[in-house]
Amino acid sequence: MDVGRLEDTFLPLESKKKTGSDTIFTWYGRYLQAKALGEPAINGTVGSLLEDDGSLAVNSVVMDSLRSQSDVDFSSYAPLPGLPEYKKLATELAVGPRLASLHDIGLHSGAVATPGGTGALYLSARTMLAVGDTILFRSRRWSPYDTLAAECGLSITEWPILNEGNGHAKVNHLELESVLEDIATSQKRILSWLNDPAHNPTGISLDSEGRDLVLDAFLNCARNNPGIGVTLFLDTAYAVYADEPYGWSETIHKKFSWSEWPENLLICWGFSASKSHTIYGLRCGAIVFLHPSEDYVNRLGEVCAVTGRGTWSLAPRLPQSALISIHGSETEAHSWGEEKTRLKGLLSKRRAAFNAKMAESELPLMPSDDGYFAFIPCDDPVAIAEKAAESQLYVVPLKGGVRIGICSIASSQVERAAEILIDAWRCFEQ
Repeated sequence: MDVGRLEDTFLPLESKKKTGSDTIFTWYGRYLQAKALGEPAINGTVGSLLEDDGSLAVNSVVMDSLRSQSDVDFSSYAPLPGLPEYKKLATELAVGPRLASLHDIGLHSGAVATPGGTGALYLSARTMLAVGDTILFRSRRWSPYDTLAAECGLSITEWPILNEGNGHAKVNHLELESVLEDIATSQKRILSWLNDPAHNPTGISLDSEGRDLVLDAFLNCARNNPGIGVTLFLDTAYAVYADEPYGWSETIHKKFSWSEWPENLLICWGFSASKSHTIYGLRCGAIVFLHPSEDYVNRLGEVCAVTGRGTWSLAPRLPQSALISIHGSETEAHSWGEEKTRLKGLLSKRRAAFNAKMAESELPLMPSDDGYFAFIPCDDPVAIAEKAAESQLYVVPLKGGVRIGICSIASSQVERAAEILIDAWRCFEQ
């Protein structure tokens, strides 16, 4: 049969554009195949934290809590917006210790449960922009951002992830301000996703000065365009493994303790329990709102709950219940925190070794501060990934470079992985 003709018969144009498979899982499959053949393969592909023996790192406190939940919490629906206690908890986990202080200065928060952090991203794109609008990303990003934008009928514009001129090394605030103003002249609303701290795929984290510059750009845009809705969405999926997991809350509190919050500015967080609680497949997350109007925060919750109902019905109840149990117990919360600290230490040890080895070469590694990944910019990422695979290191070629999963490389293999990458880069980039 003629597949092309059948596509024309069954599929509209927007569906016919969908081709290929996920790059990350494709290269992970190649690693698994090599491992199955008995090769000494090194896994630098997946976005899951692995122990040094290659097994999935899981927080035992979370596993025990999941297994102890009632039959109702295993099997019953949750309310459409999420369990009330979970919504409160997700807000606390996303915003951090500054939440009470933000409330004290007149800001209100709310949340809606989602299937993972990806669900929170989707809700913002589907509810805060119209089909045909433009969404703002940084020039390096997790590749499913583009997929989500396409699914919501959005075009993409970018601002640079690094500043090659004078000023802050990681924030080209003049370019950011210019792009924001351009969007403000062409549509009624602005939405930008900012994956920080511990950015995927680079490991970059902004410092206090960088966060301040970014927040100022959005604040100025809102003040200069009072008829435009300006939303900054902070994707903090990897935040617990960063040195400043709640840096954005500190920056926001400092700014608005003395500065008036314009009513057309909204800040959201995307909370994900995938990494913080090592339950990737249970799809537990939330979109969290911060704004001076309590009524508007409540209205956002209603809109997002209805959108979720029409997309995935509702988020799973079981992980919500487990997180409530853990963080409602001082003993369990402490034990969870101790294990989280151990896992962060594992990541930090690997990153330090990787960065040190890379520093011995001229290879242009992007700043790699926190989280799961590192990133090598290059002209032909597929060629470098293929060359690395010849030496049994499997990484992920993305647009503009190669992503290395520090999270999945055993500590004993980190230096060897760096050496393989240096050799592969020299073959093509010199």
